[in-house]
Amino acid sequence: MTDRDTLLALNQAFYRAFTNRDVSAMEALWAETLPISCIHPGWTALFGREAVLTSWRDVLGSPNGVTVQARNERVTLHNDTALVVCEEMLGSAVLAATNLFARENGGWRLAHHQAGPIAHQRADVEIPAKPPRRLH
Repeated sequence: MTDRDTLLALNQAFYRAFTNRDVSAMEALWAETLPISCIHPGWTALFGREAVLTSWRDVLGSPNGVTVQARNERVTLHNDTALVVCEEMLGSAVLAATNLFARENGGWRLAHHQAGPIAHQRADVEIPAKPPRRLH
């Protein structure tokens, strides 16, 4: 399995833990010794394992659980760190999300998650496989 395959699998495991409200699975994904952070939509930035995991316990413990699916995942590798940028589907809402993974003790672990709303994308517009070479 390549790093890219591993990262995509971990990203899916993150969203599966989110949807299943599985606190243990969520905690297992996050780095234990590296500094971690998280920005939930509408929240302030959270830093440190205790603050981040407490926030996830609160989110996952809510009686109004949601189904969250990732789509249009893109992996960018940077040596011992990697970004998975994707869209989160929460019912009819679409959020842009960035999940930063870092190597810790030889394995990939989640180090940062941030999600926020984006403009609604029309169903008839396809996202290009590669960004344009020139911005303007």
